[in-house]
Amino acid sequence: MEITKETLIGDLLNENPGYATVLSACGMHCVFCPSAAGESLEMACAVHGMDVEKVLEGLQNYDKENA
Repeated sequence: MEITKETLIGDLLNENPGYATVLSACGMHCVFCPSAAGESLEMACAVHGMDVEKVLEGLQNYDKENA
């Protein structure tokens, strides 16, 4: 799965629930709430005041470490 700013949180977690650890470590602790599932990664980062590029980097590093 290619992860982009437009990737929905729900799709991301359906692909790999382990991504929740990355999001949580970045400060996004509500990844399993129903409203988060329909938000894009970019929207969720904006709501939480996070840099989407840094979160994308964290998710990519997670993929490399867990391949």
